Amino acid sequence: MHGGLLFVRGNAGHEEAARKHDIAPIDLVVVNLYPFEQTVAKPNVALHEAIENIDIGGPSMLRSAAKNHESVTVIVDPADYAKAAEQIAATGETTLEFRRQLAAKVFARTAAYDGAIAAHLAKAFDSSEQSASLSELPARLNITAPLAQHLRYGENPHQKAVLYGKFSEYFQQLHGKELSYNNILDLTSAANLIAEFQGEPPTLAILKHTNPCGVGQGDSLQSAWDKALATDRQAPFGGIIAVNTTLDLACAESISEIFSEVIIAPDFAPDALAHLQKKKNLRLLKALKNPTASSPYDIRSVGAESYLLQERDAKTVTKTDLKIVTKRAPSEAELRAMLFGWRVVKHLKSNAILYAAADRTLGVGAGQMSRVDSSRIAVWKAGEAGLPLKGSVVCSDAFFPFPDGLIAAAEAGATAAIQPGGSVRDPEVIAAADERGVTMVFTGIRHFRH
Repeated sequence: MHGGLLFVRGNAGHEEAARKHDIAPIDLVVVNLYPFEQTVAKPNVALHEAIENIDIGGPSMLRSAAKNHESVTVIVDPADYAKAAEQIAATGETTLEFRRQLAAKVFARTAAYDGAIAAHLAKAFDSSEQSASLSELPARLNITAPLAQHLRYGENPHQKAVLYGKFSEYFQQLHGKELSYNNILDLTSAANLIAEFQGEPPTLAILKHTNPCGVGQGDSLQSAWDKALATDRQAPFGGIIAVNTTLDLACAESISEIFSEVIIAPDFAPDALAHLQKKKNLRLLKALKNPTASSPYDIRSVGAESYLLQERDAKTVTKTDLKIVTKRAPSEAELRAMLFGWRVVKHLKSNAILYAAADRTLGVGAGQMSRVDSSRIAVWKAGEAGLPLKGSVVCSDAFFPFPDGLIAAAEAGATAAIQPGGSVRDPEVIAAADERGVTMVFTGIRHFRH
């Protein structure tokens, strides 16, 4: 079979060998591979079922045919059937240009197929103890993902962009114009943030350029919206909104009063959906699955044909994880504010400073070269919004390197602080807190986001 696929037509030696061994030429190969990816996508698939769906002969025939595409037409995608049939009906053969396109598609498909097998088996054969070890991160990174959709452009109009992967398995677009590159970056950040509040009272987050600019929680989404918007009434223009429960009409009517790019919800009440659909460009997405559960890793391209891979920052902190380091212990209200703010500051770009109450953000400072600058911005933003910081909690994604950051927070009105700890000047920071009656806890966990 492989002789019939591989022998070079017009090569006297090859043709003589084919005649001698009675090998007939094979000019057309059409293969549908065993459905390995679909099989392992099923929940709790058994290992023997996955292995049974590893195609051996199919990829081998495809690769032989694709290697000899000068003479052989090879098809792995049913979408190419019609064009191949049309060309064969017209001239009895396909064009060389088309065969080259098909051959390239074959090698891309078999590479993706092998990558999917390698990734699944590496995970299936790995023990939980090995997975927990840093040394057991993958020895080889296989990135194989199908083209999901073409995007209008990248971060800027002069940049081409496409989306790869299984995005449609996690989000269903119900309305609005097509998603942009920046929309996808923002909405996935929003979905990751709101996932921190699954199963909790109605919570709403507003994000801009992947940073939360307001998060609120209440007995209704309307109440949560009012609190989130109050944090910053300017930044939400053109922002992304995410909620942790079905979006109702009352909240939808309030949201529609400002311009938003995307709204994400686990579901939309029918009247809320109908109301929001009056805005033809507003993108409405239903969150089908939690994106934070999609993979234990984050991957980034850094150019130079290189990638960074790390474990996803999935660490959560509970009340029992907190270490009280000051003379005064936090009150129950301060503890609730600490834990609320800590889940939000985790999603701000570093350096990140957040002032929070138990059910809302009050002032946000992010992405600055200096932690002091982030603190100043957070205080300024709270002042611009008319939100007093007296009695608030200050949250810092990394330790205070000097007492000045803590002192500035106390002067702004914060009575409690939550931070990782770990600075050589921790004793000085703790002393500054004690002098001002500020209660402070250490988490032992840092949440840098570059």
